[in-house]
Amino acid sequence: MFSLLNIFRIVAFLEGLSYILLLFIATPVKYMLNEPQYVKLLGMPHGLLFIGYIVLTFLIKPDFSWNGKQFSFILFAAILPFGTFYVDKKYLKPAL
Repeated sequence: MFSLLNIFRIVAFLEGLSYILLLFIATPVKYMLNEPQYVKLLGMPHGLLFIGYIVLTFLIKPDFSWNGKQFSFILFAAILPFGTFYVDKKYLKPAL
C-alpha cells in the first residue's frame, strides 16, 4: 500500500511546506507584528519532518543509483526553500 518511496515523498512535501510557512509567514509575523506563537506552532512539526526527511533519505538511498553528488544535494535540499519540491520533481517522479 504505502511504499517507502511514497512515504518519503509525503514527508518531503510536508517538510518543504512547513519550511516555507515558517520562513515566509511565521517568521515575518513574529518580527513585524510581535506574534511569536506561529513560529512556536510550526517549529516542532517542521523539526520532526526535517529529521524524518534526512532519515528517510538514507533509507531509500539503496533503491536509487544516486552518486555522491546527487545524494548530497538531496540531503542539502532540506535546508533550501522549495528544495524538497525540486527533489521530488527531478529525482523521485521519474522513479514512479
